[in-house]
Amino acid sequence: MSKLAINGGPKVVDTKRQHFVWPPITEKTNQAVLKQLEDSISIYNRSGIIEKLEDRFSSYHGRKHSLLTSSGTAALHSSYVGVGLSHGDEVICPAYTFFATATPIFFTGAIPVLADAQGDGNIDPNDILHRITDKTRCIVVTHMWGIPCDMNPILDIAKVHNLTVIEDASHAHGATYFGRLVGSFGDVSAYSLQAQKTIVAGEGGVLLTDNDEIFYRALLLGHYNKRCKSEIPKSHPLHQFSVTGMGLKLRIHTLGAAIADEQFDNLTAVLEGRRRFASKMMARLGRLPGLRIPEFSVDVEPSWYAFVLQYVADELEGLPIERFYQALVAEGCVELDRPSSTCPLNYHPLFQNPGNLFTNYKNKFSYRLGDFPHAEKFHENSLKMPVWHLPEDEQVMELYIKAFEKVIENYTDLL
Repeated sequence: MSKLAINGGPKVVDTKRQHFVWPPITEKTNQAVLKQLEDSISIYNRSGIIEKLEDRFSSYHGRKHSLLTSSGTAALHSSYVGVGLSHGDEVICPAYTFFATATPIFFTGAIPVLADAQGDGNIDPNDILHRITDKTRCIVVTHMWGIPCDMNPILDIAKVHNLTVIEDASHAHGATYFGRLVGSFGDVSAYSLQAQKTIVAGEGGVLLTDNDEIFYRALLLGHYNKRCKSEIPKSHPLHQFSVTGMGLKLRIHTLGAAIADEQFDNLTAVLEGRRRFASKMMARLGRLPGLRIPEFSVDVEPSWYAFVLQYVADELEGLPIERFYQALVAEGCVELDRPSSTCPLNYHPLFQNPGNLFTNYKNKFSYRLGDFPHAEKFHENSLKMPVWHLPEDEQVMELYIKAFEKVIENYTDLL
């Protein structure tokens, strides 16, 4: 097995079973969908499966309000509208995140002000401080790849400067920071329920907040008429807009909500399984030259949405990461990935030339390659692996680790 597969040797990961299966669709999932088909395929108010799932999210996170939406992006859009962003406002965002964290800001007229990353890929609190101006209204954080941000200094900054905190917790269902669930720190938080997320609806999202005003405005953005009429008090000035709201429809589909409700039942078991596997991966891969395992403090418990390694070329005589990655894929690691669309936002044309799509952003801002060196370094050296959770996945995980060991042991054959 010493000859690398990329050079004609036998591959390590040679199994007929699927390497990674997600989401876990079972007979219980099928039954939940069939039951919902019999009950209702469209719910206009807060009742049935919508009420049940929103109550589960509120109870789990200890938040007053939950609002299901058609996507995580819609939940983020609702958050930005909920906090009342307007033209000229500035929102400090992580430079390294999935672009949908920031793109809904374009529909409010506010300006996304990017801040660099620290070693774990999450937003750097020190760089947040350098970005604050008299126009700053909000700080947005993303708990990247399921590793919680360092929330205490971020919350301190927000308190001193009277800023709203928005959490994009799309990767981080069930992750904790100092024993407290992410999604419960900010003034408002948003989760994705898309098919790769830890709680799956297929497509969907949820907004969480304790703030009535944020909730009412989020309702008006995408849940007009019945929900607004029944959930915004008649004495409130915004109640007069209940019938039309702001004119958008951002409701989750009832079948998606039924799937997510059934998936919620498995959350604890999935998190326990992922943490068990991640611990083994950390121990084994952390001993190998050329790799850095994910960084986090002892006060953090990731959700392990993904396991993102940092490649250190200098420890393998400058072997390019692309060559290293190709060798691993040749060994059968087909689930190994080099993230592309999830990258520093300054890599995207939308953040380099926003005025070409949104004319009111012409000459407002422009980011370029090199603007955020820490975020860019993290991205360029990233190798993303799935995190398994079932005992029967142990063999596949073991084969992936052996593939890393083999390639690193024989890296000179790739130079």
